[in-house]
Amino acid sequence: QVQLVESGGGLVQPGGSLRLSCAASGSILSINAMGWYRQGPGKERELVATITSRGGTNYADSVKGRFTISRENAKNTVYLQMNSLKPEDTAVYYCKAEGVSYYHSLFNSWGQGTQVTVSS
Repeated sequence: QVQLVESGGGLVQPGGSLRLSCAASGSILSINAMGWYRQGPGKERELVATITSRGGTNYADSVKGRFTISRENAKNTVYLQMNSLKPEDTAVYYCKAEGVSYYHSLFNSWGQGTQVTVSS
């Protein structure tokens, strides 16, 4: 079993910043990709950013230049630094991790989500 726990969400004014964290724990042998997704009110879940074990990154066009994804492999932790936040960034943000467990089976786990609200 692999668990993901997110933290760092909250209420912020437009133009402000937040930093999300997500720590993975459990029967982890290795983690390949980690990423952040979000689901806004009345919208489908969408990709925000992903990062590979070697540090390769991918961003949604809507967040390029404003958000930065990073990870600490030794801590099985991924971060999302969000700057210049806009009201349209309001959503529940979910962490995802893909990898291999101690039992040599693949896992694809999601966190429970953390709310980010951008409003004045």
